[in-house]
Amino acid sequence: MRFTIIFLFIFFGKLSSAQCDKVYVSGRVVDSLNPQLFYNVMIIDRSTGRGVFGQPDGTFSVYVSSGDKLSISTKGYPIYEFVAKPDSNCQCIVLAYIEKLPQEIKEVVIRPLKTLDQIKEERQSLSLRETKLVTGIEVLQSPITALYQAFSKKEKNKAWIAEQTYKNDQRRVVKELLRVYVAYEIINLTEEEFDEFITFLNVDESFLKTASEMELIVFIKDKFEHYSSFR
Repeated sequence: MRFTIIFLFIFFGKLSSAQCDKVYVSGRVVDSLNPQLFYNVMIIDRSTGRGVFGQPDGTFSVYVSSGDKLSISTKGYPIYEFVAKPDSNCQCIVLAYIEKLPQEIKEVVIRPLKTLDQIKEERQSLSLRETKLVTGIEVLQSPITALYQAFSKKEKNKAWIAEQTYKNDQRRVVKELLRVYVAYEIINLTEEEFDEFITFLNVDESFLKTASEMELIVFIKDKFEHYSSFR
C-alpha cells in the first residue's frame, strides 16, 4: 500500500509536469562574490532564439515550453545555462550564482625618460665599429690578406654586421629623443609609430651627432608636420 501511494504520487507529478503547455520561469542572478546591480541581464530561450531582459536587481521571469534550454547572459560574466523543468504548478524557479570573469589588462611597458644631456652624450658617441681592412700600401705588403678580404664572406658579414649595429644605435638614440618630445608635447606620436617616423625622418648621421638641441627640435618638428599630412 505504501509503495502504491509513492508510485501514484510520482506518476501524477510527472503527468502534471507533462501537461504544462507553458512553464513560468522566474529567478534571480546573484554575484557570488560581490552583491551588485545588473543592468544588462538577458534570458535567452535557446530552443526558440527569443530573449527577454531582466531587472536591475537581477530578477527575471519568462514563459517558455517545458524542456526548453535557457541561457542567462550578463556582460562580464560567464553564461549560465539550465533546462526549464516545471514543478507541479508549471513553474521553474532558478537561483543563478555567477562569478565575474577575470579582467585582462593590456601589458604596459614603462620606459624611464632620459635627459637631453644623456641623449646628447649618446648622440656624440655614435661611431661605426671598425673592422680591420687592409688598404692602401698595406695591400702591397699583404696581397694575400687583401684578396682574402675581397672574396671572404666572413669578412663581408663582419662589415655588414658592424654597419647594421651602427644604424640600430642611431635609431635607438632617435627613439629616445622622440619619447622626450612626445612627453613635452612637441610632437604627437605613439610608440608604435616611432619606427615609421624615424624612416621618414632619414636624419643625417653627422647632423644627429653635432646638431644643437634647438636645431634638432626644429628639424624633427618640421618633419613631423610633413609626416602628419600623409597619415
